[in-house]
Amino acid sequence: MAIRTLDSLGDLAGRTVLIRCDLNVPLEDGRIADEGRIVASLPTLRTLLEQGAKVVAMSHLGRPKGEPEARYSLAPVAARLGELLGQEVAFATDTVGEDAQRVRIALQDGQLALLENLRFDPRETSKDAAERAAFAAELAAGADAFVSDGFGVVHRKQASVFEVAQALPSAAGLLVAKELEVLSRLTESPERPYAVVLGGSKVSDKLGVIEHLLPRVDTLVVGGGMLFTFLKALGHDVASSLLEEDQVERVLGYMKQAEDLGVRLLLPTDVVVAESFGADAAHETVAADAIGDSRFGAAGLGLDIGPDSAAAFAEAIRGARTVFWNGPMGVFELPAFAHGTKAVAEALTEVDGLAVVGGGDSAAAVRRLGFEDAQFGHISTGGGASLEFLEGARLPGLEVLGW
Repeated sequence: MAIRTLDSLGDLAGRTVLIRCDLNVPLEDGRIADEGRIVASLPTLRTLLEQGAKVVAMSHLGRPKGEPEARYSLAPVAARLGELLGQEVAFATDTVGEDAQRVRIALQDGQLALLENLRFDPRETSKDAAERAAFAAELAAGADAFVSDGFGVVHRKQASVFEVAQALPSAAGLLVAKELEVLSRLTESPERPYAVVLGGSKVSDKLGVIEHLLPRVDTLVVGGGMLFTFLKALGHDVASSLLEEDQVERVLGYMKQAEDLGVRLLLPTDVVVAESFGADAAHETVAADAIGDSRFGAAGLGLDIGPDSAAAFAEAIRGARTVFWNGPMGVFELPAFAHGTKAVAEALTEVDGLAVVGGGDSAAAVRRLGFEDAQFGHISTGGGASLEFLEGARLPGLEVLGW
């Protein structure tokens, strides 16, 4: 069944619309370090405001422990939203309390309010469905419709994602609809050749994606911290590099499956090994099968793919018509170990077809390394949600909207 879209809600002029956004942006000293998710929320917000709706937006930020914490306040987000929209955004200092009610009542047609961090109320993420439903009922009170536009949370059964959608006439926003369109192309009708590039720290985080996509892809590229479990599976010494010993046998199974399916498995041939984890750590490039032989011996840490690997990865990416990338190739936050990630990102901008950056650290990396969102076919706003979707998992925040 097709997901319900904004059109299904009818004329929204003069009606109060509650919208779940994903405004969970990184803050550094109270300043927004990456406003990608805020910008991604603008098309749906503008559409609702232009229709003359009274819009009440809600989101979480960070991981507070079910009570207010000043460092997780959405106040800076409200201010930035106002600047980007060119209109004042009323900010409620709570979610369902007196200030939220005051702000809601004062809203006029075409105006926007933002509630304080949803996770300041423990019921938002409660494992008790009755507690979540009670919170959802308070959030929904006085609203005429609900729009779900926070793709980064649709894999969570939380009050503002699941129960609110049951309490009100509900539909997906433009962002969620776009994410579904793009991610469905990656699983159902990818143009070939199709390459999937996986990195990040843990192979265990990507096992479901590997299992689900292996029969669908032409090339699987592996970098990041997870590569060392693959190298270990090949019998190589990885010194002190990140390793999930308990996943070696499973990785071996995927390597055999890739061979049986005729899928090209591209692993690094060289690795940047450092003396320690740090921006100024001494480092050198060695062959991927000789990490233990670096001048740092058993203490050596693999922190990036090497230049030969970066060139090979880039060539494979540029030669594909469909590419999905999730997870950096190294510790991109440290300049000395960002080259592999930058090479992959650069190659994605040159793909003649659909190039998708799979949210999370990958999205943060491309922006930190100076790339513009428009250089890529699509940057997902949901790291975990994107991965679960590509694993073939059923996501409660989508199911409740008819998906």
